[in-house]
Amino acid sequence: MNYLRFHFAVLVMCVLTSFAQADDRLNFLVIMCDDLGYGDLECYGHPEIRTPNLNKLASEGVRFTSYYSAAPVCSPSRAGLITGQTPTQVGIYDWIPGGSPMHIRAEEVTLPKLLKTAGYETGLFGKWHCNGKFNSPEQPQPNDLGFDYWFATQNNANPSHENPTNFVRNGKRVGPTQGFSCQVVADETIDWLTNVRNSDKPFFALVTFHEPHEPIASPEDLVQSYPDAHKKGEALYYANVTNVDRAVGKLMQKLDELKLSDNTLVLFTSDNGPETLNRYKTAWRSHGSPGPLRGMKLHIYDGGIRVPGIARLPGKIEAGSESDFPVCSLDLLPTFCELAGAKVPQSAKLDGTSLARMLEGETVKRDKPLFWHYYRAFGDAKVAVRDGDWKLVALWNQGEVSPGAAYKKGDYSLIKNVKFTDFELYNLREDIAEANDLKEQHPEVVLRLKKALLAKYDEATANAIDWYAEAN
Repeated sequence: MNYLRFHFAVLVMCVLTSFAQADDRLNFLVIMCDDLGYGDLECYGHPEIRTPNLNKLASEGVRFTSYYSAAPVCSPSRAGLITGQTPTQVGIYDWIPGGSPMHIRAEEVTLPKLLKTAGYETGLFGKWHCNGKFNSPEQPQPNDLGFDYWFATQNNANPSHENPTNFVRNGKRVGPTQGFSCQVVADETIDWLTNVRNSDKPFFALVTFHEPHEPIASPEDLVQSYPDAHKKGEALYYANVTNVDRAVGKLMQKLDELKLSDNTLVLFTSDNGPETLNRYKTAWRSHGSPGPLRGMKLHIYDGGIRVPGIARLPGKIEAGSESDFPVCSLDLLPTFCELAGAKVPQSAKLDGTSLARMLEGETVKRDKPLFWHYYRAFGDAKVAVRDGDWKLVALWNQGEVSPGAAYKKGDYSLIKNVKFTDFELYNLREDIAEANDLKEQHPEVVLRLKKALLAKYDEATANAIDWYAEAN
């Protein structure tokens, strides 16, 4: 009997191993927008913006109504997706200006590294924003963090989305390009899929559009297609989102032509909530919508971190389905690695949960609550956890610290020595707008989540990096 059990176990392991080495393993295509709000898509209820290709993608897969980014601002959000860890834990505290010492360190475990060791081809296309010294030997570049091929910019498309001049391809400056950024990025991705990658290997492609982040530029035909948008810059913004939709449609068409659609898990999302009109003078085109959510970009409330999330995998994800299960970009690393047969080292301090079993119709339970920290968030609310329907928000004693102003000398002490003075509790199923603080009615929930929040904060900041001390 013991021998039969052993024989069966060996057989199962052999089957799993052969699957992990097979050429028909899943491909992964992640498309991430920049500053696209939860309410910015037609299939998420926007009354005017037209997104027919994303509507189609949602009709072919699942539309998540509780999909979260790792942070309410760009660089930490991207660092979370790539490492599967709370961004603070890997030293990415805020958006990264050019020349900043902040970067994802070469020794970090990353999703492309792990997939690459499992035999995947990996490519990055679009906005990078995970280091300050871009395309410089002074800091790790996309290839040092696992991307075989990269076509990227440090931050935004310059001088705007139209004809950007600041792309770098595999360490070499590209120079002027023709067209709008999302189309340029989509075309580069298509060329890589068609002509560059090894088609005998599965692939992971991370496509990071600059749109609809400022400075916004949009095709004139699309701008003119919104004659009822009368506010200054409104038609430009709506057209910008529709142009992204066009680029997504182009990518999906190419997957069909290459007969890759049935074996490619596609995920469309955003890095954080929408930009506000009043944060800086050049944001006059930022007409993004958080939908029914509280806050926008730079807020720790859901408007800053809950974003669109659409996933498609024919035959595995039910077409036209909807899920309110809380999902986060931190989940991508463990999920993709499990599906790919890529081994995650035990030393990796992952904060995400593998959702692979959801593809088999099984229920997934998180071992720990979702966690967010952004010390330059608008207002005193800087940290939050979500566990099921409950969300606990922590307020600190430092006051508002120049929201979105980027990490500066002296900020390290703010991160390490902060004290939390108050908490707010919301039931997101009943109160998606986070309008009714229930801490007085549910002290037992506050106590439980407060314990989890403070423990995770201590863990995330235990080895916090003082970038300016390291740079000296």
